[in-house]
Amino acid sequence: MRLSPDELIFWQYGFIKLNATIVYTWGLMLVLAIGSILITRRISLDLKRSRWQVLLEMIVITINKQIEDVGLRDPERYIGFLGTIFLFVALASLCTVIPGYDPPTGSLSTTTSLALCVLIAVPYFGIKYQGFSSYLRSYAEPTVIMLPFNIISEISRTLALAVRLFGNMMSGGMIIAILLTITPFLFPIIMTALGLLTGMVQAYIFTILAAVYIAAAIGTRRPKPEHKPEPEHTA
Repeated sequence: MRLSPDELIFWQYGFIKLNATIVYTWGLMLVLAIGSILITRRISLDLKRSRWQVLLEMIVITINKQIEDVGLRDPERYIGFLGTIFLFVALASLCTVIPGYDPPTGSLSTTTSLALCVLIAVPYFGIKYQGFSSYLRSYAEPTVIMLPFNIISEISRTLALAVRLFGNMMSGGMIIAILLTITPFLFPIIMTALGLLTGMVQAYIFTILAAVYIAAAIGTRRPKPEHKPEPEHTA
């Protein structure tokens, strides 16, 4: 029983290893890239549209609505990043029905990479829409004593994102593997279905948390609007 796709080595030369995590990660990215090209190359604006375009529009509208509900205005600015994360984690979970496949999100290296992407995206969007100096000043608010605590908060929530996704994905795979050795028929099918549901939930949670962190970087650091005095009414 493999605890992680890192343990499955396809090719090795010295200390250089090509394991299942790398292969499946790049395979998923290739599927997403080719799929997006094939679906979007013939976009129709008429009422008659292909099923793939309808599916894509449903996904985009749903993700846009969730981003907007988090508090981010103009969700089109962030859907490229947040939508890609959601689709990657969701597709990694959906492919678990393929025999011999291990989701790359079951490796701590993959979940750490995703969390680092969020760590970079938060200050990127914060600086892009609020300014460099304004963003950095927020780490010393309301007093400079909060500076180390705010930095620790950024690092700790990144670790929490990585470990949470890794733990949930690995635990589901371990349960299925254990049940396969005990009862190789009914229970693994049920657990596989539950694993798919868990994977979709984890994709949603990871994406929403990333959106919340970006919203905090933008919303809480937005300069306060100037108060305009109300015009005096004359009798």
